[in-house]
Amino acid sequence: MARIAGVDLPRRKRIDIALTYIYGIGRSRATEILKKASVEAQRVTDELTEAETRRVREVIDTQYQVEGELRRTIRMNIKRLMDLGAYRGLRHRRGLPVRGQRTKTNARTRKGPRRVVVKKKRR
Repeated sequence: MARIAGVDLPRRKRIDIALTYIYGIGRSRATEILKKASVEAQRVTDELTEAETRRVREVIDTQYQVEGELRRTIRMNIKRLMDLGAYRGLRHRRGLPVRGQRTKTNARTRKGPRRVVVKKKRR
């Protein structure tokens, strides 16, 4: 089983798909990595030799920021915005959409489930 960047890659998947299990690597970046490491994208993870796995691991370690390091960087960027008091930081702090989306409707993912407000009865 190939273990790259602290992630066990699935055994019976193509290597270009298996690399996407690593946080920070998508389809296009996976093919880019495989080209740099000179590994065929159609190969299945189980079929890789130790040398090919080592080359892929070296390319990822030297040229890309993935997994814990990437998560830490993103967290620090958000914390920096919050500390500065920037508008985007305030939106993060309040748990609202950050990128200019409407909030009157359709912001349920960021805002969470609806809170019901009980209205007083008029007599």
